[in-house]
Amino acid sequence: MDTILEALQEGRVFELPSNDKTESLRFLAHVIEAFPEIPAGTDVVGLVMKREEATNTGLGKGWACPHARVPFEGDLMCVIGWSPEGIDYGAPDGKPVVVAIMYLVPENQRSYYLREISLLAKALATYPGLDRLQEVKDLGDFRNYLLDLIDVSKESAGPDARARMIRLQARVAPEALVCRDLSNLLVEPLTLVVGPDKRPVILTQNPELLECLGASNDLVSKMDADGSYQNAGWRVLRRGAVTYQGGWRTYDCIAVKLMSNNLGQRK
Repeated sequence: MDTILEALQEGRVFELPSNDKTESLRFLAHVIEAFPEIPAGTDVVGLVMKREEATNTGLGKGWACPHARVPFEGDLMCVIGWSPEGIDYGAPDGKPVVVAIMYLVPENQRSYYLREISLLAKALATYPGLDRLQEVKDLGDFRNYLLDLIDVSKESAGPDARARMIRLQARVAPEALVCRDLSNLLVEPLTLVVGPDKRPVILTQNPELLECLGASNDLVSKMDADGSYQNAGWRVLRRGAVTYQGGWRTYDCIAVKLMSNNLGQRK
């Protein structure tokens, strides 16, 4: 389960914003869309929701593995969501989902993804401390719970996998997880309306984001050329665009920003 360990190492573990399934899946998908490695315009939210409509991704016992398969090559990645109250997920066993691990599955990683899911399912079937998940109180406890589960499951893995697990576990700093709790992450929907020889109309409910983008002279050119724009800690990603008569266009975007953990100031 190397991908889960890497998510722990890089602080990609979050307390979910609500116990609503759709909102939780959208949140995790938006986080993935903000990864620098993801090509602009990749609709992770749409891919995840389409997959979920076709097949419920609940594994049972309070776990779920929603995922998006994408038509490009890259590394298998995941983000991990923890819901203290549990999500009404419609899982096969009827139990609320407490752990949602969302995977991004590139074309070249499908076999590796299936192997990882198989190992996770085996771990959930054999881990003696599975019920301790209900005792988790915060993200620090949750992180340690996941590390303990993986540590136990490594006994059935080969020596190379065990050695890599030990190296990764040693590099996971608790501070890396704490600084990325949900209170520090802003995910804002955004629509840009662009007309010929006109300054863009920026539709957002976040006043700081409006001020930041409104002062930009290269916002539209960056969105056209790169599909993304960065300034003052904000990363704006174009998810889609529609062209209308008269040269008018709309851009469907999301904006993501991490805030400082200390004084509530944004990075």
